[in-house]
Amino acid sequence: MLQATYDRLMRAAAHRRANYWLALISFIESSVFPIPPDTMLIPMVLADRNNAWKAAGICTIASVLGGLAGYAIGALLYDTVGLPLLEFYGYAEKFASFTAQYNEWGAWIVFGAGITPFPYKVITIASGVTHLDLLIFVVASVLARGLRFYLVAAICWRFGPAVQNTIEKNLGLWTTAGFLLLVGGFALLKYLG
Repeated sequence: MLQATYDRLMRAAAHRRANYWLALISFIESSVFPIPPDTMLIPMVLADRNNAWKAAGICTIASVLGGLAGYAIGALLYDTVGLPLLEFYGYAEKFASFTAQYNEWGAWIVFGAGITPFPYKVITIASGVTHLDLLIFVVASVLARGLRFYLVAAICWRFGPAVQNTIEKNLGLWTTAGFLLLVGGFALLKYLG
């Protein structure tokens, strides 16, 4: 099953509309969607290494625009949309204590969430709810998301065949490790909160 999914992603990554799908996934991941755009970016770069920088740019721009949508959800729709999303992801109670110091550390919080597996959508919504300065939010988002996506693209571009061979030979292991990191990240957040 994993191999079939991987093969499907590789075919989709080489499709002529792959950039549009990458932009859509990057946009919605920053405000509501739980699957990171790396799942599309990596196969796209492996399928066409000449497209690495364009794909990273698309990912970055669409992610920041999606982050602005998340910011708008927090600023304009917190009670009707933002709070239910935070409750869905299990962050509603912790969010109340989180907002007090948020603006003091806002730029670093946005930057940290933008480069790590932490659910970026939580931070985009939080930034809107707390009315973090919009310029600070955008600059931190561009720097963090750009760093993340260009680094992923650079690794895949530089080590393309080796990365592809490693992924294909150890697909189950990589999937399990990714899942464990995701679950571990959420567990750590619950523990710290």
